[in-house]
Amino acid sequence: MADINVLVAFYSRSGVTEALANAVGEAAAKEGAEVRLRRAREFVGPDVMAKAAGWKESADAMNARYPAPTAEDAEWADAVIFGTPTRFGNVSAELKAYIDSLGGLWAQGRLNNKAGSVFCSTSTPHGGNEATLLTMYVPLAHLGFIIVPTGYVDPTVFSAGTPYGASSVSFNQAKPPSAEDLAVAHWQGRRVTMVARALKTAGMRA
Repeated sequence: MADINVLVAFYSRSGVTEALANAVGEAAAKEGAEVRLRRAREFVGPDVMAKAAGWKESADAMNARYPAPTAEDAEWADAVIFGTPTRFGNVSAELKAYIDSLGGLWAQGRLNNKAGSVFCSTSTPHGGNEATLLTMYVPLAHLGFIIVPTGYVDPTVFSAGTPYGASSVSFNQAKPPSAEDLAVAHWQGRRVTMVARALKTAGMRA
């Protein structure tokens, strides 16, 4: 039985962030964690989704693969890794709505000292990856997480990604993450799991 629980909560529309989420989760599992992959849900209607070609079809397919994240998932986890596409240099509304729903756990201190980390994707090279990652760490600090960035502590980060979290650029074509992008995501999954285990071993986690 795994000694560490890792929640990867993400939103993805075209599958790019989903691919990063899977890489993060795979690495966490290889590091000995039990992993839950969860996709945040849309809260707009089908009329809005119909304005973007393939949105509804992609959402339906991913929703069939992943349950929606819940507060129970966050409470269960020793580490939570959030992933999102950029939206005007910031987190997607869908994932932010999930983060905002964790207020009840915050009020009880149930998220304190969990490891927290973030990753993202964007359509263009300067589309706000780093701004999004840095902004996402703000609510994690409020919620009581111990923030775990990727850091320049593994060779993979020098080839792709950022010291803040894994990222990928799809060049407006939903281009899948590169091998280098996925390597950073794997490192992130490993590092967060190792830190979560150290926190739990030290008695900072119940």
